[in-house]
Amino acid sequence: MTWFSARVRHEQRSVQAELTLDEGEVVAVVGPNGAGKSTLLKVIAGLLEADDGALELAGDDLWGVPAHRRRIVSLTQQAMLFPHLDLTDNVGFAPRSAGAGRRESRARAQEFLTLVGIGELAGRKPAEVSGGQAQRAAIARALAAEPRLLLLDEPFAALDVEVAAELRQVLRRVLRDTGRTAVIVTHDLLDALALADRIIVLEQGEVVEQGPVRQVLSRPRSRFGARFAGVNLVSGRLIGHQLLAGATAVNGLLAGPITDTGPVPGLALFRPAAVSVHLQPPHGSPRNSWLVRLTALEAYAEGIRLRGRHEDLGDLSADITPAAAAELDLGIGDGCWFVVKAQEVELLER
Repeated sequence: MTWFSARVRHEQRSVQAELTLDEGEVVAVVGPNGAGKSTLLKVIAGLLEADDGALELAGDDLWGVPAHRRRIVSLTQQAMLFPHLDLTDNVGFAPRSAGAGRRESRARAQEFLTLVGIGELAGRKPAEVSGGQAQRAAIARALAAEPRLLLLDEPFAALDVEVAAELRQVLRRVLRDTGRTAVIVTHDLLDALALADRIIVLEQGEVVEQGPVRQVLSRPRSRFGARFAGVNLVSGRLIGHQLLAGATAVNGLLAGPITDTGPVPGLALFRPAAVSVHLQPPHGSPRNSWLVRLTALEAYAEGIRLRGRHEDLGDLSADITPAAAAELDLGIGDGCWFVVKAQEVELLER
């Protein structure tokens, strides 16, 4: 049974999207900047009025219901703790506002502070704890409100990598242990992998792709989904073992049977690591070779990622070693050949 459903239309921000969640499900909403992710969350939370839509949570119609009566709690990258209160009173503010007495609210605050691993810091004020500890307290305060739906908008974006990784595991455990239903907006692949059951991709205010995390990351069907998953995606017309994108052919292996012998809409997927980079078109075994114009060079943990643009295939990426990058001596605007073997390309019907 669907626990939560939302249909939102906001003309000024060009958002027209729908989403549903089952009880206890965690969904990651991803998309490029300006896709409407935060707008969607604000409308759901009651912090922004939309032109049209519908909201239903646990059988209750929430459209037009004031934010404080929705039992939906938002958590952002800023902890937003009250500076004059210690962590106990910060976390206890939620149950206290709901009518609990001081003793009960402080007891529940201690329970949730312990749950997120900072019970021993209960008597400290926000200025006396680290950013990561403050965000743990913010998570505890959100949970202490007993929300029916938890909204997380880039909750770890302001933290360094090590603290974010630690808090990610804390939130994963807490969501699992409490069975909370949650929506998390993120640009971080690790958030989706660690926290989400399902991914929804927003582009230009609309849902263009959704599915289980493993499915979206292994076989994305949208351009942003592919970029988020770190793979190359080309759209075109599928004919046999070949995808035609404009006047350019992409040779590969079919991932499954196609419904028609004629041209059908299709996709080609291949990893940046499967792409080799050359200054001249190579000769030899059957390969895909495309002349691209470099648009970016990015360092990452294992090497250098080259981003290039092809007139028919669009944006493509190739991963090479630092030594290879030094030997090629390429810069932004330079032309080079991206080469990938046909057996490294997966073709599937769209």
